[in-house]
Amino acid sequence: MSVLHRARLLVRRLGVDVDRWPPARHAPANHVRILESARIDTVLDIGAATGSYGRALRQFGYSGRIISCEPLPHSFDILRSRSAGDADWQVARTAVGGKPGRATLHVAGNSDSSSLHPVLDRHLEAANEARTVGTVDVDVTTVDELLDRWTGTEQRTALKLDVQGAESAVLDGTTLNRLCLIHLEHSLVQLYEGAATFDELHNRLLQAGFELVDVTPGFRNAATGRLLQFDGTYLNPGST
Repeated sequence: MSVLHRARLLVRRLGVDVDRWPPARHAPANHVRILESARIDTVLDIGAATGSYGRALRQFGYSGRIISCEPLPHSFDILRSRSAGDADWQVARTAVGGKPGRATLHVAGNSDSSSLHPVLDRHLEAANEARTVGTVDVDVTTVDELLDRWTGTEQRTALKLDVQGAESAVLDGTTLNRLCLIHLEHSLVQLYEGAATFDELHNRLLQAGFELVDVTPGFRNAATGRLLQFDGTYLNPGST
């Protein structure tokens, strides 16, 4: 277990929550600059967990609309509390996938690694706290349904994905040309059963006309130093 993970577990035992964000210096501030330069006025925050991403957007000056979706009940309760009082931050207790319906969420010991996909041993070798400790049935919607419900054609929308292996399914339920920007977590190796890795997702977005404009290193295997996940930001130049 990394020093960071030990520290997070310690402060949680003391009743303090620690927000997760990619480790590169000033990454949140730069991300907000990209949103501003793309004139984004609506962010779909998919896999919002306890609201760390939305809080970071506000901290670094994003003042547009945020729509956060989180299916895990306990995490959603914290998310709802954090968004309370912010009229431009709406929340929904739902997972997002390729089609609407119901699905089983595999609940991880650290909550953050919970997924609609079973976790693989390769992930547990790097982060044993990602081990499944239970399951819960959750509602599933699609990005297109969210766009139809929450946004208008005049809005410039960014999609943020932190869905732990469900990226390909979410994109299946998305009309990509409705988006101006996509920010997602890439995996260099498969960490969840059936999950798409970087090569597949990157090529899919390039073929849809998006351009990779930013990369932020993320989750590593602390024992080997190998990078396992990173965040990529893609811009749709046809939307500018």
